[in-house]
Amino acid sequence: MKMSHALPAAALLALTVAAAPASAITIVYQAVLLGANESPPVASAGLGVGLITFDTTLNTMRVQTTYTGLTGLTTVAHIHCCTAVANTGTVGVATTTPTFPGFPVGATFGSYDVTFDMTLASSYNAAFVTANGGTPASAFAAFLTGAAAGKAYLNVHSSFAGGGEIRGFLTPVPEPATYAMMFAGLAGLGWVARRRQRA
Repeated sequence: MKMSHALPAAALLALTVAAAPASAITIVYQAVLLGANESPPVASAGLGVGLITFDTTLNTMRVQTTYTGLTGLTTVAHIHCCTAVANTGTVGVATTTPTFPGFPVGATFGSYDVTFDMTLASSYNAAFVTANGGTPASAFAAFLTGAAAGKAYLNVHSSFAGGGEIRGFLTPVPEPATYAMMFAGLAGLGWVARRRQRA
């Protein structure tokens, strides 16, 4: 079954319906992960969606992502920050290296949901902390600033594309209602992945 790249947009739209209550302490971003969003673009049928939730009171970052249809097998995934120009270019990894802990490796589809304590140096790439003030607090501030400026992206690397098979820049979720839609979309994408695996 051939899958359209319109699925992430539809998934994001579906997610917006059953929203969680808004909170002044959370900042939510979404990312549509496609090979075409890589730099340079990658010819991949893979796609995914991500939801990144920062809590500036608890100093946490929750990473939720679902992806499917990768050409290669997953190797690593992380968030990069901060590019020189918004929504374009490449830059080093800001989060844990070489990959998010517990991220599924060796798969063409999967899901991930982990909350990181951003007061811990282990939640970052050491080089990112060093380049941004030398402490987790200063690194978190730089990370939040970069994400707000459209200069951070989530990507999934694979055996097919070592530099990244699918990626998406973090973009603000338009309104709190989008929480529920995003979760519904992630669930829908997971369902599609399971169907494709059985086919």
